[in-house]
Amino acid sequence: MTGMLQSHARKYGIAIDTLGIKYTVQKQAHTEIEEVPQDGVMVYGMYMDGARYDWETQKLEDSAPGVIYTPLPPIHMAPVANFTRNKADFECPLYKTTVRSGALSTTGHSTNFVVALDLLTDRPPGAAGQIDYWVLKGAAGVCSLND
Repeated sequence: MTGMLQSHARKYGIAIDTLGIKYTVQKQAHTEIEEVPQDGVMVYGMYMDGARYDWETQKLEDSAPGVIYTPLPPIHMAPVANFTRNKADFECPLYKTTVRSGALSTTGHSTNFVVALDLLTDRPPGAAGQIDYWVLKGAAGVCSLND
């Protein structure tokens, strides 16, 4: 992620600390994507735990009964100058593995934590003093199902 931001900053002569990452969930499977993005990276092979991503409605939904992990569509991660995320989206944590624990690094995050993905949802974010619906469900993305 840092390398992507550095390359983008150098390519366009932008200060790296002004860049944010816009997450755009794709509507097709990775095998159907025919073009490489001009900027950013296309990431696929991730899964959802505690929720599922509905490919038709393009929104986060409750898990189907008895289904633990569901595939996420490919996500285009693109650097954007002065990016402001949509506060109505769920800030979904993405972990390296299904084991969400790990030693805390200097950032205060688990060493298993990768990034927070912005995923579209119909559920409003938790109001002041309330916990978000998806946090209560334990919704998170994982890069690998191997513990």
